[in-house]
Amino acid sequence: MNDVLQGSHFPGRHWRVLDDGRVQCDVCPRECRLNDGQRGLCFVRANDGGKMVLTTYGRSSGFCVDPVEKKPLNHFLPGTPILSFGTAGCNLTCKFCQNWDISKAKEIDRLNDAADPDMIARAAVQLGCRSVAFTYNDPVIFLEYAVDVAKACHARGLKTVAVTAGYIKPEARAEFYAHMDAANVDLKAFTEDFYHRLCGAHLEAVKDTLVYLRHETDVWFEVTTLLIPGENDSPEEIDAQSKWMMAALGPDVPLHFSAFHPDWKMRDKANTPPATLTRARDIALGNGLRYVYTGNVHDPAGGGTYCSGCGALLIGRDWYELSTWGLTPEGHCRECGTPLPGRFEAAPGTWGRKRQPVRFQR
Repeated sequence: MNDVLQGSHFPGRHWRVLDDGRVQCDVCPRECRLNDGQRGLCFVRANDGGKMVLTTYGRSSGFCVDPVEKKPLNHFLPGTPILSFGTAGCNLTCKFCQNWDISKAKEIDRLNDAADPDMIARAAVQLGCRSVAFTYNDPVIFLEYAVDVAKACHARGLKTVAVTAGYIKPEARAEFYAHMDAANVDLKAFTEDFYHRLCGAHLEAVKDTLVYLRHETDVWFEVTTLLIPGENDSPEEIDAQSKWMMAALGPDVPLHFSAFHPDWKMRDKANTPPATLTRARDIALGNGLRYVYTGNVHDPAGGGTYCSGCGALLIGRDWYELSTWGLTPEGHCRECGTPLPGRFEAAPGTWGRKRQPVRFQR
């Protein structure tokens, strides 16, 4: 981790000085212990003169307006555009990372888009977005920047979304989620072996975050699991995961099963067959979860939202395009009146599947 610190240094939070003079980062369970001039595994939190600093504050790897369904969030302001951005680095070491060019970046100088929090909030409003997403790499590692952006967004009537692996310690977690309106938490798998071997992390910390979100916050959240052939896609593991979700989180937390494609250090694996996603969805539905989706494949049936009361199609989707809207302005089924859990407006957005890169003028 030895490194010559470069770039802007913003005072970090959630750290302590150890008896031997090193600084311990307390943002995530890694608890990186750093000598002066060293960065943590995430590469963006560092010991600078005996104090913790964030080296990527105000600097992004890029901005883009996406459909909110791409996060993926199916029960949060459907059809609306969301301004998405990330920085660099990550606190996990996933060998299958789909955004490895950002999350594994070791060159802070590649962060060419400089933007302060209010600039981001103003741009989101001007672009017609209803929310801002911290994504592409895990926002817990740029907690201070994300929190300040969230405050600026809320001041302008925007919602905030965290796309995260949920690998964060309790004190930092409380601060971070106090400023989030929604989250998609990536539950990588449901075995400790997978987390240790392929992510360099631990399953229990992520489960703790999910339980915290469900029982101690008002954050709307959904869960995504990327199914990798031969690693985390067995019927037995899907059965165990969905039963745990049912018992610990209840039936109304949406679960997305997404298709893997070979990337980063797992190019030897095949793409996930669509049938594997359908099987996983059937297992989870059979265990009582009400809202289970398939992703990264063209599957209108697996992308639709159905009423838990009468089975009517409430929200039809063709990729990220809404095709059906069966909700009342209050968010209830038009057929039987059953409420749909989530955060809905009186009418759906019309953004569709467009993806619009954004460049900030300096």
